[in-house]
Amino acid sequence: MLVGNSFGGRIALRTALAHPDKVERLVLVGAGVSAWDWTEEIRDYWAAEEAAIRAGDLAAATQVNLDFWVAPAHHAEVGPQQLRALQLQSAHEEPEVIWPKDRPLSSLPMPTLVVVGANDKGDFQAIAQHLAEEIPDSELAIVPGAGHLVGVDEPDELNALLLEFLSA
Repeated sequence: MLVGNSFGGRIALRTALAHPDKVERLVLVGAGVSAWDWTEEIRDYWAAEEAAIRAGDLAAATQVNLDFWVAPAHHAEVGPQQLRALQLQSAHEEPEVIWPKDRPLSSLPMPTLVVVGANDKGDFQAIAQHLAEEIPDSELAIVPGAGHLVGVDEPDELNALLLEFLSA
């Protein structure tokens, strides 16, 4: 089973598309996709985070990220992780990424669980719906009370979904 959340979901999806014979089951949680007409809300977030990073203010970039994606109750938990991720990402020049050629979502043969938080951003709600409609053997699970980080907001619900999906 291959599981990915957010950008990790995009990577999991691209991996499954490139190597469907190596992925028995796929779980996409708040997953991004390579081709999407992102809303102004998301583009503004990216611009604010990037501006803070370019200014060398990783604490500010972390706060932009937390304010946009993470429920305030989880800032203390997620903040150090996000800061460390930004430190690692900005420690070197961004390498060139060579993605495998995209294949249609309809070519995915494996059972796929698409999960999205009921309180996630509109883009990710729409992407989840799109994935569930385009991937043949897929089901959509919308987790009440969760935002973009379903596993942080509602870990018991996500674990239950994963266990059920694994046992099917």
